[in-house]
Amino acid sequence: MSAYNIVSIAGSDPSGGAGIQADLKAFSAHGAFGMTVVAALTAQSTRGVTGVHPIPADFVAHQMDTLFSDATVHAVKVGMLGTAEVTEAVAEAIGRHGLPHVVVDPVMVAKSGDRLLEPSAVDALRTRLLPRADLVTPNLPEAADLLGEPEAADLAAMHEQALRLLEFGPRAVLLKGGHLAGEDCVDILVAQGSAPVEFRSPRVRTRNTHGTGCTLSSSIAALLPQRPDTASAVGDAKAYLTEALRRADEIDAGGGQGPVHHFHAWWK
Repeated sequence: MSAYNIVSIAGSDPSGGAGIQADLKAFSAHGAFGMTVVAALTAQSTRGVTGVHPIPADFVAHQMDTLFSDATVHAVKVGMLGTAEVTEAVAEAIGRHGLPHVVVDPVMVAKSGDRLLEPSAVDALRTRLLPRADLVTPNLPEAADLLGEPEAADLAAMHEQALRLLEFGPRAVLLKGGHLAGEDCVDILVAQGSAPVEFRSPRVRTRNTHGTGCTLSSSIAALLPQRPDTASAVGDAKAYLTEALRRADEIDAGGGQGPVHHFHAWWK
């Protein structure tokens, strides 16, 4: 058969390290054909975000309806949405079209500290979008924001927060522990009716970490139709991202936090 078709519904990052640009690179790296629905425009570089321009919610829905009425979609990655109106429109369109393998990366704050989701949109994310997700992939600050409680400070607290995030309705939660101290980065996968699974990877010492969350979630979305279960897709995506981080210093895309190396296996 032809390549799997994977759709990114997210914001644009002109620097190419995150957002739909990173998603398309990750899709391609995993042998999938990438499509996009642009939910927001940003002005940003490796040094930070200087502006955000949301796309009107009705036009985001129009993009989705036009694309999904034509193309066969095998998985969806949802990233930066920006506003409550866009979040609700995306949730409604996902339900309307019955899309499979929906991976939600709840992008709230950029690596630079710039907020990318309006505070008023957090409730729409919790109540409208997460119940339609097959997998949600928050980091520790995003999990704390969604739960309205302090950030997890150890693995035990991570396990507890991951289970509470399941109560919002997604089929599975991958809580990313990169913000914890230690030589390893530990992520926890919890799913309804299954025992938790921990994924450990060595911490890579590089400042070029722009777009790691986008890259991981889009890699998982690209792999889900190709793997027997979610844990297998997550494990392979984690291994890919670890090597992309190891090779990140080979990319010179600016003077701040640069991108990971999405094509480390192909560029010589």
